[in-house]
Amino acid sequence: MTCKDCARSIGHEQYRESFDSLGVELCERHTKLIKRVILNNDTPLEAIQLFYALKEAGANPMLEWWDGKRSVDIAISRVKLNIEIDKDYNMITHEQAINDLEDAMHSFKNGFTTVRIPHLAVKYYLTDTVDNILGIISGLKANIRAI
Repeated sequence: MTCKDCARSIGHEQYRESFDSLGVELCERHTKLIKRVILNNDTPLEAIQLFYALKEAGANPMLEWWDGKRSVDIAISRVKLNIEIDKDYNMITHEQAINDLEDAMHSFKNGFTTVRIPHLAVKYYLTDTVDNILGIISGLKANIRAI
């Protein structure tokens, strides 16, 4: 067993502790760092899991990236893609829907594409979610070259 961040070998106890609390195999150092990120930014566990899955797929994601207005759960800066994990997808209000639309508009005006992903898609369909995001990245790369 190895840490998903630094590839250091980790013991069974550390594996169990990080996997049970975060859903990702991390060494003690990275477990503490990620827990601090969660506390400071209210980052959803699904964002952590998606971040490491995208990292493993070679997408070079950034966790809790500041876009000038707010912190974005995951960003792929090379193609200007912001990914937000929607924790309360089934309880969205009309005010939240308008706020989300305004956030997307500001991102788009700055050249960024924002994708909101329901946490359940990450929780139950992580592989499919990663494949779809890789497809979005591929499409954005093609559009960047076309300009």
